Amino acid sequence: MKDKLSSSEKWVKRGIDLIASLVGIGLLFPILVLGFILASWSTKQSGIYRSKRIGQFGKEFYILKLRSMRRIEGVETSVTTARDPRITGIGAFLRKYKIDELPQLFNVLLGQMSLVGPRPDVPGFADNLTGNDARILLLKPGITGLATLAFKNEEELLARQSDPIAYNREVIWPEKIRLNKYYLKNYSLTLDIKILFKTLFT
Repeated sequence: MKDKLSSSEKWVKRGIDLIASLVGIGLLFPILVLGFILASWSTKQSGIYRSKRIGQFGKEFYILKLRSMRRIEGVETSVTTARDPRITGIGAFLRKYKIDELPQLFNVLLGQMSLVGPRPDVPGFADNLTGNDARILLLKPGITGLATLAFKNEEELLARQSDPIAYNREVIWPEKIRLNKYYLKNYSLTLDIKILFKTLFT
């Protein structure tokens, strides 16, 4: 299995991330501002949500999202389904069209994330990987990736399960690891472009 990206691959990938994040922020800034206002109004909190994630080499960072859920006393879980009562009406719209993910362009700009890579998980998942599985931590987490495409309807899938938390750990998480290991082993600029194309047009 490929141990890491070559120096040239890293520089090319970072260059594309830097240019694309700057262009994306510039073009999408009005949508980001409107999304922030609507998220703040619907949740009665700050429209920007910061959440701890496990990044490259197991280093923690804070991912940025537009807030799509309100606080409900007694409801605390990191596994979100489509039926989660915390999701607001506007939040459901933001999540459906992935608008809530747009602030992560700033994470990409800062070098904490890449456009393409494994989705960053909350502590308790990626930071517990061992052996060959832990090699996916050599990659920067991404806004999209093979696992993102495979589970683009993850919240709806989890909503159909009697035990969403168990299904996530026993079925979805192992498959995400397999896909992310495949991405590391077969990384190429062409593969990144294909993933980005599918993300934008599916």
